[in-house]
Amino acid sequence: MKSRLITPFFVLLLSFFNMALGVAQNGTVRGNVYDKASGEPVSYANVFLENTTLGTTTDLDGFFSLSNIPSGTYNLQVSFTGYTTTTSTVEIRNGVISYQRIYLEETAVELQGVDVSAQKTQSKTDVQISTLTVTPSQIRALPSTGGVADIAQYLPVLPGIISSGDQGGQLYIRGGSPVQNRILLDGMTIYNPFHSIGFFSVFETETIKKY
Repeated sequence: MKSRLITPFFVLLLSFFNMALGVAQNGTVRGNVYDKASGEPVSYANVFLENTTLGTTTDLDGFFSLSNIPSGTYNLQVSFTGYTTTTSTVEIRNGVISYQRIYLEETAVELQGVDVSAQKTQSKTDVQISTLTVTPSQIRALPSTGGVADIAQYLPVLPGIISSGDQGGQLYIRGGSPVQNRILLDGMTIYNPFHSIGFFSVFETETIKKY
């Protein structure tokens, strides 16, 4: 009678012993992650063993722990945004806790170039009724007849502008008269901005930034 009651007890005790022995055969790796420059702990850094499913994150003190790791040699990788990923080799032995102290170096994040233009801001802040900006590249793209392409030849192709001739002519803008037009070059008034003499205009396209 006693034999039947004791036998299951020993079987259960043996099972627990085997389970504990199986856990003891694996190892553990623990450590801390620090900022190399300041020595401050790095919180919430990613820590994992390469080629395994074992991983964790550091706590507020930069501490981490990975347990129940089969014995062997592993690559322990630590990464965090703004820092260079660090990899170190750890050897896991049965029933042994391996401690690692890891330092991460800050790295610069390279961003793509951004083109900044003030044209959109200027259009919101400045009142520019009937204002048109023409660049030298746009003027050079216009086929030139009887001379070098310049602003005088470019204006007649714009809507609302009529020219009576390239040499000594007049400009009529949106039904206005030529005397209502004022043409300035570096703040000075230009009275005859056409090809009055020769094939070259008084406006040198290569030397003007914008019209």
